[in-house]
Amino acid sequence: MAFDPALGARLLDQCEQLPGAELGFPFGPQPAVFKVAGKIFAFFTGADGAMDPAPTSDGDLPMRPDRMSVKCDPEYAAALVREHPAITPGYHLNKRHWVSVDLTAELPDGLAEELLVDSYDLVVHALPRAKRPLGLPAATSGPDAPRAVTPGSGTASPDRPRTARRRRPG
Repeated sequence: MAFDPALGARLLDQCEQLPGAELGFPFGPQPAVFKVAGKIFAFFTGADGAMDPAPTSDGDLPMRPDRMSVKCDPEYAAALVREHPAITPGYHLNKRHWVSVDLTAELPDGLAEELLVDSYDLVVHALPRAKRPLGLPAATSGPDAPRAVTPGSGTASPDRPRTARRRRPG
């Protein structure tokens, strides 16, 4: 639970590695916005001049964010805000579904990274399957898993193969 001055840069790098993630600046020089399939999953802001999007000569982005806002499950968001002074309801965002994280404060190890990946997952799993980025593992269980329909019942059954309905001649 110590302050990590490189946390913001690490989170930016992590965003760039997520399948289908795109960096943009739709509102001007700040915030840096990460989207997947056109849907925002993270905002990064920093002090004046800290979010310059121009790459350095070695190709790295010199951005030094001090705040990250991410999408979050509403119940988990409320618990995070109660438990961590560095986490507040989303700044200029829907306070129920977004949280802002002060990257200059002390945070439990791995929490910021976990929140970033959770935000990405929330956005990706809300996308239609056709819009989800390639490179994601196929779902084998849960709501996205392929399921077969039991004939006549209209309900899904994972252990029975899907059968085609026959048309009655007529």
